[in-house]
Amino acid sequence: MTISSSFRSLAVAAIATVAVSAASAAHADSGTIRFAVYKAAFFVGGSGGEGTLTFHGRSYPITIGGVSGGFALGVSKTYFRGTVRHIRRVRDATGVYGAAGGGGALGKGAQVIVMTNDKGAQLELTGRQVGLQVNADLSGMAISLK
Repeated sequence: MTISSSFRSLAVAAIATVAVSAASAAHADSGTIRFAVYKAAFFVGGSGGEGTLTFHGRSYPITIGGVSGGFALGVSKTYFRGTVRHIRRVRDATGVYGAAGGGGALGKGAQVIVMTNDKGAQLELTGRQVGLQVNADLSGMAISLK
């Protein structure tokens, strides 16, 4: 009986741990995000912009900054909008996001990107790019609250 009792206690503890983990993942929420980014590059590029994160009915002003390396040439402005998922509070959406990508625009072009930060927040963005830019680079951006 002692072994069976110990096994039962261990099984209940394991199930409780899994249930708590699943419940905390289920409580993660999502918000919407909109921002504009200006980018200039001659092999090494820089970008910056600002926008708004909406979470639980409140709007929070954000700033965007970034650096890219690889082949990049041109100047552009991109208007992004999308969803930020897997966040429990606004600060979960802040931090450094990274993605490898390629794209280009002459006049107007479209951009689609999915990136994740170190807190597990995931950005799913679509955008409209205006300008002259060609790139095949490794880019990153940082989002912070104003």
